Amino acid sequence: MSWLTRVRNAIASVTQKETAENLWHKCPSCGQMIFTKEYEENLSVCPSCEHHGRIGARKRFTQIFDDGHYTLLPPPRVPEDPLKFRDTKKYPDRIKAARAATNEPDALLNARGTIVGHETIVGVQDFAFMGGSMGVGVGEAFIVGIRAAIDARLPYIIFTAAGGARMQEGILSLMQMPRTTAAIAELKEAGLPYIVVLTDPTTGGVTASYAMLGDIQISEPGALIGFAGQRVIEQTIREKLPEGFQRAEYLLEHGMLDMVVHRRELRETLARVIDYVMPERAAA
Repeated sequence: MSWLTRVRNAIASVTQKETAENLWHKCPSCGQMIFTKEYEENLSVCPSCEHHGRIGARKRFTQIFDDGHYTLLPPPRVPEDPLKFRDTKKYPDRIKAARAATNEPDALLNARGTIVGHETIVGVQDFAFMGGSMGVGVGEAFIVGIRAAIDARLPYIIFTAAGGARMQEGILSLMQMPRTTAAIAELKEAGLPYIVVLTDPTTGGVTASYAMLGDIQISEPGALIGFAGQRVIEQTIREKLPEGFQRAEYLLEHGMLDMVVHRRELRETLARVIDYVMPERAAA
């Protein structure tokens, strides 16, 4: 192979890789092709239809904290296969695959930083990690975040994104519902605010526990929020559900949410909420 041929093949390979994987993003809502750089500069929101894309914990931390600076809280160590579960794959293999895909230990991370000058503990669920499912690791991380907030006398903000409880952990995953609820009670007994930001999607046991127990309930536009799926509900009640059912705007209209906030306005909104619920800290 000549030198010119090798160079031409290398350039073609790089160009194809950048075009396919890095240069463009296709909006899953409207199908619009967007420059990845433009999409990321717009906080992973489609400039054509305003669809709010799903983002991981570290990207969320970078967007929400001042200057993108934050300190991660150490993730808790928990049993990784308590039931020795296996379906088409071994459960540990599924965890390894999720870790390889996301470079994260589990579906929930906590970080400490400031939001428009307000020091805060923030937890973020990543739907890319096994659908953000709630297992022992997620429940324990949530409790770690709550107790860090209590120790530091700070608000706790959770960004939820989950398909529900993690089936591979059976009853242990369902036990995270009362455990997280009890942790929220500890936070409230300490006189500290618990703020929930629901993102797409938030469903199942997460919705049935800590996702709907906030002092303030916020959602991003268009987020799917519910417990059972729409088809299951329709089959159960034998009725057609209304348009937009289980979307953030419908829940706001029916009193389940306090506000629906665009991603670009979220930092300032959270700062105002903290001012409101912790006036003594704002005055200081």
